[in-house]
Parts: sequence; C-alpha cells; structure tokens
Amino acid sequence: MKQSLGLNLGQTLTMTPALQQAIRMLQLSTLDLKTEIQEALETNVMLEADDGTQEVDAKTRQAEPDASGGDSPDIPENLPVDADWNDIYASAPAPTSSAPAGDDDDYWAYRQANLSSTPDLATHLIWQADMAGFSPAERAAAEIIIDAIDGNGLIDDWDELATTVARDTTLDHAETEAVLAAIQAFDPPGVAARSLGECLQIQWAGLDSSLPGHALAGRLLSDEWLAVLAEGEHADLAGQLGVDADDLAAARRVVRSLTPYPGDAFSAQAADYVVPEVHVTRSAAGWQVALNPEIAPKLRINAHYLSLIKRADKSADQSTLRSHLQEARFFLNSLKSRNDTLLEVAHAIVEAQRGFLEYGEEAMKPLVLRDVAERLDIHESTVSRATANKYMQTPRGVFELKYFFSSHVSTTDGGSASATAIQAMIKRMVAGEAADKPLSDSKLAERLLDNGIRVARRTVAKYREALSIAPSHERRRKT
Repeated sequence: MKQSLGLNLGQTLTMTPALQQAIRMLQLSTLDLKTEIQEALETNVMLEADDGTQEVDAKTRQAEPDASGGDSPDIPENLPVDADWNDIYASAPAPTSSAPAGDDDDYWAYRQANLSSTPDLATHLIWQADMAGFSPAERAAAEIIIDAIDGNGLIDDWDELATTVARDTTLDHAETEAVLAAIQAFDPPGVAARSLGECLQIQWAGLDSSLPGHALAGRLLSDEWLAVLAEGEHADLAGQLGVDADDLAAARRVVRSLTPYPGDAFSAQAADYVVPEVHVTRSAAGWQVALNPEIAPKLRINAHYLSLIKRADKSADQSTLRSHLQEARFFLNSLKSRNDTLLEVAHAIVEAQRGFLEYGEEAMKPLVLRDVAERLDIHESTVSRATANKYMQTPRGVFELKYFFSSHVSTTDGGSASATAIQAMIKRMVAGEAADKPLSDSKLAERLLDNGIRVARRTVAKYREALSIAPSHERRRKT
C-alpha cells in the first residue's frame, strides 16, 4: 500500500481549563461551592472577599478587572490546555473540633449540639461485654453475636448464628443461649432480640408491673395477638381478649411506649441541612426569582497585589502573580457564569410551574429538561448540571429543582398531565375514601379517567407505591 501525506480541515471543541472549571462549578451543590470558594481564597493571593471596606485609588481601580471577568491586555485569554487545576485547588482540609472565635460562637455551639457523638451500637455492647464477667469462650461467643446484630439492634437469623458460634467456640447450644440472654440484658433494652415480638417482650419485662395495663400488654405481645394488634382491629380485640375498652386502651399505651428498633438511638450521623440556592417570592408584579445571597461571599481581585503586577520584570514572583491573576479571572468568570445559568434555569422553571406555586401539586405541569433547554437555547446537560443537588425556596416549601421535572401522561382531551399532579390526585382520593371500603387501583384509575386522565391500573399501582400508600386490602378498616 502506497503511503502519502494529506491535509484535512475540521472543527473540534477544545475543553480548556477555564471551560472545565465552569462546567464543574455549575454542578456543585451549595456546600461544595462554599468549600471551593474557601479553597480558592486560601490558594490564590489575587482573590479576596469583598466586604466593601477596602479603599482603592482611582488608578488601581481602572486597572482592576471586573468581577465578572474583564479582559486584560497583559494577560493571555486562556491558560494552556494541559494545565491541571487539581494542582492549584487541593482537597478540602479535614474539619477540626476547634470552635471559631467572635460572632460565630453561638452558631458553632448550635452546630456541635446537632452532631452526634454517640458511640456505635457494637462499640457500646462490646464495652458492656468486657464488664460482664464472661469466660474467654463466652467472650468470643459474645463478640460473634454482637457482630451479627444489625443497625436496628436485632438478630436476623439466630439458627445460622448459633451454628457459627458452635463452630468457632467450645460452647454448646445451652451455653450459647445463656450468652445471648446476658447480651439481651445489656443497654439498650431489647437489643439482640431474634424477632420484633421478643424485642418488645424484653422491654416489657423491665417495666414497672404496677403500670396500668401492664399485665394485659404482656398478653398483647404474644405471637397470637401481636399481629392482630398491628392490623388495627381494635374494635373486636377487646371482646376476643375478654376485657373492656378502657383496659385495652391502657395496655395499648404500654405497648406504644416500647421501642421496636432499639439500635436507632446509636445511628451516629450529623444532621443534614438543605440550603436553598434560589428564593421565589410573590409581589404585586408577579413571581420574583432571586439567588440566595448567603450561598457564596462576594469576591474581587486584591488591589494591592494587582498594583505589584504592573512592574515590568520577568522574575519568578511576577510570573506567579500573573498566573494567579489569570486563574482568579477564570474563577470569577466561572462563578458568574454559574450564577447566571442557575438564575435563568430557575426563571424558566418558575414560569413553567406557576400553576404549582399558586394552586399546589395538582396544578403541576409536565416538564422535562429538553423543554427548559429549548427555552433558554442551551444544552440539556447544562440544565441537568444546573439543577443537580440544588434547592428552591418557595411559599409552598423548599424543593429540589429536579422536583419540578416530571414525565407526562396524555389526557382524554388531547392535552397532558404531570405525573406529580396525578400522584397528588391519588393521594387526595385515598385520603377521602371510606375506611371500610378503600379504593382499589382499578377504582382509582376510573376516577382519574373521570377527571380526563387515562392511566392504566399498573401505572396507578406504581404511583401509589411511590407515595408509600398500602394496597386497598391493607387499608381496609372496620367502622
């Protein structure tokens, strides 16, 4: 085959570091953005928080680039394509327990109060096992049993676990049962139970026997009556037990005081807070959309270091300052682009979902990413990044931006209805149904059809399950 040289012309899109940074910042959540800004302030000498207190002379102000990213004749427009921004922005420092000084003391105390410092359940039980006086073999068995306790504080498969203990220790079945009984006496009450009934019975045995309804509560916790109690058939339960309604009510109060999952108190995790990126309010002029001013501090170019870069020399310090200035401009550009895109997307969502804001979920209109992308003349992936992990505060509550997007179902008049609106209608219908004759999925589909919405029974079942609504036979209650 003969070799030859040829020249081809074509167009390609180069992902410059500035563009990569803008795309990455667009999909950051509020907390991640704050971390990113803090890292930039710590690593770039040209960036500083704009608190409005610094005085800048006129000559320096003229030379200072605009926060939105004005061009400078001395600095090239783009950094080299092979620049690695990870070398500039290191990972976030590990949080420390030292409290900040000044006006943040109250906030710090509040934040620390909402951080769980409780040891996990296994650590808590091992600590008690160390003080229980177990023999070495019993201590080994206790560790195996504790390791098998799930996050709810219960043991899932005791037979298999007992086999494991017998294989790995020298204890027989009776001795293993004795170790289990000792662990079940540990704190929290009801831990290491092999079933929900056993968990509640262990807690009941530790209550004061003089409590009203204590004895009857013990009967209710038996396997025979616990399922009946859970089904809510209280009208016939008193007659079947041979007691009056007041005694049954007292026993039910005792049962309700017990904890079905004793391990929940040891689920160590910090409270998760949502900070809305966008605020939506209504005024005489209509619905107003604005960015939350608290999500990110205002930034600007440091005037002092900017004045130093005017020296016409090629030293290493000057090269560093010029590089930091370019990176600062890219960062400010990316931040402004992120805020502008987010605000435009929020405006489009509010415009499309004005009915929801005014009338509620049943007025939600079908909306997909493509609708917003076409309205703003941007790519769908940009809309997806702008709505990821971001929240909007409205008069109806705080919602994730993706909440306003849903598929559509065709109506009988040729229109379309949002899946969210259909779910709201199903929820309303179930709330108003007769207790002794709940609506089946087929009946719900018929009622939706009466409202002009044609959906299949299996679609209704899917929406009902998404709302955590039980099937009709489980919702039936005798009156």
